[in-house]
Amino acid sequence: MKLDRRGFFAAGALALAGSARADAFPSKQIRWVIPFAPGGNYDVTSRIVADPMGRHLGQTVLIDNRPGAGGVVGLDAAVAAPADGYTIVMSSFTVAYVAPIFAGKQQMLQVLAPVSILTTAPTLVVARPDRFADMKALLAEAKARPGTVTIGHSGNGTTNHVAILRLQLNEQVRFNIIPYRGSGPGIADLLAGNVDCFADQLPSSMPHIQSGKLRPLMNFGLEKIPDLPAVPTLAEAGCTPFEGGTTAGVFVRRETPGPIVERLNAGVVAGLRDETASKRLRELGAIVRPSTPDQFTEALRADEANVSELLQKGLLKPE
Repeated sequence: MKLDRRGFFAAGALALAGSARADAFPSKQIRWVIPFAPGGNYDVTSRIVADPMGRHLGQTVLIDNRPGAGGVVGLDAAVAAPADGYTIVMSSFTVAYVAPIFAGKQQMLQVLAPVSILTTAPTLVVARPDRFADMKALLAEAKARPGTVTIGHSGNGTTNHVAILRLQLNEQVRFNIIPYRGSGPGIADLLAGNVDCFADQLPSSMPHIQSGKLRPLMNFGLEKIPDLPAVPTLAEAGCTPFEGGTTAGVFVRRETPGPIVERLNAGVVAGLRDETASKRLRELGAIVRPSTPDQFTEALRADEANVSELLQKGLLKPE
C-alpha cells in the first residue's frame, strides 16, 4: 500500500491560501490534541513543549487528550476542527497512516500537513525485574510457549505495535499482543502484573526505570541509548536489527494557510529550543529534533519504507 504523494507529500505544508488571516495569528488559545491517554510519551513530550511554545506565540497552548483506536480518535478530532491553526495534533507516521487501517478510516496523511518534528524517542521492551532477567530469556520463553507471553503496546498501528510485529517476523516467535489506549494505561497494567512486558517509548518508561520498578530488556533502535548504555540494541540481544524508534511531531489540517503553518513551526521550534524544555526531554531519553515542514515530510517518507514490508505481507491489518 503506497502513500498518495499527490494528496500529501507533493502538496507539502506551505500552501499560501488565506495569508491575510495569519497576520494576527494567534489571537486566542491553541488546542493541542494528544491522541493518547495522559502519562504516555506523546502526552509527556507535548506538555513539556506546550508552555514555552505558548510564551513564544503569546497565547496559551491547551493540551487535549483524546485517546482511542490507536490514535485515530484524536486525529479525527483534529481533522474535524477548522483549518485555521488553532487546533494542532501530535502524531507519527504509524499513528497517522497505519492506525487508520485498523479503524477503517481514511488515511490521515491525505488530510494533515506536517508542522515540525518534535522528538525521536527510542522504543524499548520493558518488564518487571522479577519477570525476565533479559531479552534472551523473554525470547526463549516465547519460542518455547508460542502465544503465551503477553506484550502490550499503546494502540493498534502505533510504532510500538509495528516494532513488535517486525520482531515476531524476524525472530520467528509469536506473542500474545495486547493493545492499550496509550502507554499510561499499559504501563499501569504492567506494574500491576497483568501483562508480562511492554513495548514503550523511553520518555514514558524512564521514571519507572529510574525507580527500579521496570527493567529495560532491549532497545529497538540501531544505536545505544546514551543514558542507558547497558540496555542492549536488537543486534546485541542477538536479534535482526531494524530501526524501531518513534519520530513524532505536530500536524495541522492540510488546508491551513502557509503563513499560519510557518508561525506554528516557529512556535514549536522555540518550545523545543527552550533550555528548560530541551533539558527535560533529554533527561527522559528523547532526541530533540526541531525541523522545517519539509524535513518532517522526508522523515515520514522514511517511516513509510519501514512499514511497507509488514503491509505487503499482510501482517499489519485489522484482526
